[in-house]
Amino acid sequence: MIWYPYEQMKTMKQPYKIIDADGVYLYTEDQKLIDSVSSWWCMIHGYKHPVLTKAIKDQADRFSHVMLGGLTHDPVMKLSEKLQEFLPGDLDYCFFSDSGSVAVEVALKMALQFNTNRGSRRDMVLSLKNAYHGDTFKAMEVGDDEDYHFVFKEKKGVVHIPTEIPALEEAFANYHDRFYCFIVEPLLQGAGGMRMYDLSFLQRARELCDEYDVLLIFDEVATGFGRTGNRFVADRVCPDILVLGKALTGGYIGHAVTVANHRVFQGFYSDDSRHALMHGPTFMGNALACSAALASIEIFEKENYMEKIKKIEAITRREMDGFSDPRIKEVRIMGGCVCIEVHDSQTLKGFQQYAYERGVFSRPFLNYMYAMVPYVIGEEDLVKILSVMKAWF
Repeated sequence: MIWYPYEQMKTMKQPYKIIDADGVYLYTEDQKLIDSVSSWWCMIHGYKHPVLTKAIKDQADRFSHVMLGGLTHDPVMKLSEKLQEFLPGDLDYCFFSDSGSVAVEVALKMALQFNTNRGSRRDMVLSLKNAYHGDTFKAMEVGDDEDYHFVFKEKKGVVHIPTEIPALEEAFANYHDRFYCFIVEPLLQGAGGMRMYDLSFLQRARELCDEYDVLLIFDEVATGFGRTGNRFVADRVCPDILVLGKALTGGYIGHAVTVANHRVFQGFYSDDSRHALMHGPTFMGNALACSAALASIEIFEKENYMEKIKKIEAITRREMDGFSDPRIKEVRIMGGCVCIEVHDSQTLKGFQQYAYERGVFSRPFLNYMYAMVPYVIGEEDLVKILSVMKAWF
């Protein structure tokens, strides 16, 4: 029996069974659905993309996987080289893993050991209120969303602040000599409620991290590859460590990467074996995933996806302009994301089935009805998604 995610198995409703998928569409036995959430925000090219499919098949004809301990291979070498060229600043050192949560764990472990390697005893992390960084234990610790992690409340050594500059400055004034890192979902907090904030907060964070020798980590698992309307938020404010996942492979195979700058890498580069990063997921640098990632990045660049995202945002703003309802607290739009936050979560009860019957797959949660569409979506399908969202009210 399948144990499904984020569900009380005793009371859950039967999930929709998908028998095929193509482009932006999911197919059940009785319905064709526009996927409005890109399968948890990763399928940026849609389904059954011929270039991605071919890349995976071609690599499978050679080999699907070899361990990265004591071995290497062309796909992982080429992907590392591509990311070094593709990413901003001196984010050049790629540590691969198999999921976003694990990549966050690696980033936090990397930041802590960077400090211990140089003899520092810093023991605290700065994070954001309403943060979500994954469901593994250290990721839960720096997260701040009890709707996901209410069972695990004890969080020693983590300070959570709102995305307000005075709170940021106060935290550094009080604990700057104890922070070993500041981790954020930059500009857009996904599972915490599609909360959006201003770039000036990150710019000030960069200044304070530089002033007080604190590593800045961007968790761009959800925001990377254009979701905020920026290629990466790291293009605007460069962190010391960058975490990527989800769209890294176009959503075709689970894979993630933690990318460090030169300073962080040099903190481990030593004749002392104890200074090595002792971490190694079995499927890190998986050959199929690296091949998919290389193909995905090539498509992203060649087909000018930033223009596609710009068009998605413009259409969304046009369609949502002037839309309101007393039950709605706020409508938020950024890049390839739109969120309708309601005052009462009961307002959204039944919406998923309502959308299904009208040819849209949606997955609202808590007080949030949202869309994060594949970037290949056409205007007609995008307008349909937005129309179904508005029609519910």
